[in-house]
Amino acid sequence: MKILKGIEAARAINEDIKENLKKADRIPKLAVIRVGEREDDISYERGILKKMETLGIETEVHTFWEDISNDDFVMEFEKINSDSGVDGILCFMPLPPQIDANKISQLIDPAKDMDGISPINQAKIYAGDKSGFAPCTAEAVMAILDYYDIDVTGKNVAVVGRSLVIGRPVAMMLMQKNATVTICHTKTRDVKAECQKADIIVAAAGVPKMITKDYVPEGATVIDVGIHVASDGSMCGDVDYEAVADHCEAITPVPGGVGSVTTSVLAGHVMRAFNMG
Repeated sequence: MKILKGIEAARAINEDIKENLKKADRIPKLAVIRVGEREDDISYERGILKKMETLGIETEVHTFWEDISNDDFVMEFEKINSDSGVDGILCFMPLPPQIDANKISQLIDPAKDMDGISPINQAKIYAGDKSGFAPCTAEAVMAILDYYDIDVTGKNVAVVGRSLVIGRPVAMMLMQKNATVTICHTKTRDVKAECQKADIIVAAAGVPKMITKDYVPEGATVIDVGIHVASDGSMCGDVDYEAVADHCEAITPVPGGVGSVTTSVLAGHVMRAFNMG
C-alpha cells in the first residue's frame, strides 16, 4: 500500500511558483473574503496566509459580520473586485442565507476567480478549456494523481459526491483524461456497489468515515477529499483510513493528503492570474 502524501505534490507546485516569482516585476496579491467566524473557514484562512507568506505572495483578508446585509456585502465585494491591485479573489462559501451567492458568482471577475465559482469558469471546466480556473480542491485531486503517475485512462472512477466545488468538476476533469466516471450521490441506489466496481474512488461526500473497507475493491486507489474533526479532537476524512489502508493499492491520508495540496493550487492560480493580467 502506497500513501499518497500531499506534501510531495505541493512541493512540486511550490517550486514552480517560486521560479515564476523570480521573474515578476511586482508581488502578486490575493484577496480573501470571509463572512462570519466559521471555524473551518478560519482554519483554511490560516493555512492560506501561511502558504502565501512562505511563497512570497501578498494576502489581504477582508472579514465581515455574519449579519451583514446583502446590499452592503455586494458593495464591499465590488470594491475588492474592481481593485486593479488585486490579482485573485477567494470568497469563502457558503455565504450566509441573506446574501445572494448566485449574484456574487455572477459579479466576480472570471480572471480573478481563484476557486472557480464564476459561471464562465464553470463552463470552461465542462468544455475542457484550461484558460479558466477550476475549484482548488478539485484541481488538488488531479495534482495528486498526476504527481504520483496514476494514469486514469480507461479506468473506472467512482466520485462520491456531486457538489459544484468538488464532485462535478473533478468528474469533468477525470473524463477529460479519458476516465470512465460514475458520480454517486444521496439518491444513488447502491453507492457501495458502484464503488466496488471502481479502480479509483474519490470520496467527497462530506460524511466522516463513510467509505469503509467493504466499499473498496482490493487494489483500488482511494482519494479522500473529506476533512472532519472527531469528538476527541482528531481529524478524519470521508474514508475509514485504518480499515481501508491495507486493502487498497494507494490512499491519501487525512490530514496530509488533498488538503495540503489545495493551498498550493490556490497560490498557483494567483500566479497564473498575475501572469495573465
